[in-house]
Amino acid sequence: MKFRQFLLRLIYKLPALSSRRALYICYNRRIPHFRNPVTFSEKINWRILNDRRPLLEWTCDKLAMKEHVRTVPGLLVPHTLWTGSSLRELETVELPEHWVLKPNHRSGPVYFGHGRPDLASLTTMTREWVRPAQAEDMHEWAYEKAQPLLLAEELLGVPGSPPPDYKFYVFAGRPAAVLVVVDRHNKHQLRFYLPDWSPLEVSSGNHPLAPVEPPPENLEEMLWIASEIGRPFDFMRVDLYNISGTTAFGEVTPYAGSGLDRFPKSFDIELGSNWQLPHSSRKPRQIIRPKRAVVS
Repeated sequence: MKFRQFLLRLIYKLPALSSRRALYICYNRRIPHFRNPVTFSEKINWRILNDRRPLLEWTCDKLAMKEHVRTVPGLLVPHTLWTGSSLRELETVELPEHWVLKPNHRSGPVYFGHGRPDLASLTTMTREWVRPAQAEDMHEWAYEKAQPLLLAEELLGVPGSPPPDYKFYVFAGRPAAVLVVVDRHNKHQLRFYLPDWSPLEVSSGNHPLAPVEPPPENLEEMLWIASEIGRPFDFMRVDLYNISGTTAFGEVTPYAGSGLDRFPKSFDIELGSNWQLPHSSRKPRQIIRPKRAVVS
């Protein structure tokens, strides 16, 4: 583990193209083709290296994305309780019993707060959060546009039991696949489905397959909302939650998995076939169906 961390630190220091190639090989264990990308993961890397359209500028800023989706009918957007750069300001904020703290300009770090904040421990824990890791280490350009702030927001769902995360892979307004993540802070199990809720036997890296579950009761609404949010983009992953039948917003990301998720190559190719890059005239194809599980 220490050697891997040392290796990654060296890779992060390389120029963007060399760094992304090395990261791809390290995570995906195959040689990438970034000049003429075919797979979904290669196209994510193409976007990281090449796509600087203003359209993407707000898509890695958690506060900005909330404002962009707030007018979507039927969508619950978590209430922002506080934003700032000094945790001392939290002492004056009227927080609910349960709340969430996260950086505005990074992906991954999150703290589930309970009651009044312990500022000393929070300050120690979040010291590295302010560093723009996605922009500096991963070369993910849109994160450079995000405000370097911390934010506290309301907790969705039941305390201590995070709801399943429904991640919609949307291509020009058309959801092609849904990744459901359950128990993401412990077992972190995954399962891909087609939009008609046909389950796929597709793994991602070291995460185990989640059991096949019935669709959420608001699936049609979630598909419509994901389509509306993703419509302006050739690709956008739209993350939603089902909170007692209400569709709630999680986030959007233009760099799903940072292009480093290790999918089976056949699935990677088929998912990528839905994506027509800005420089490409090829028409997207329908995603084919890998071997299904049987829904009981």
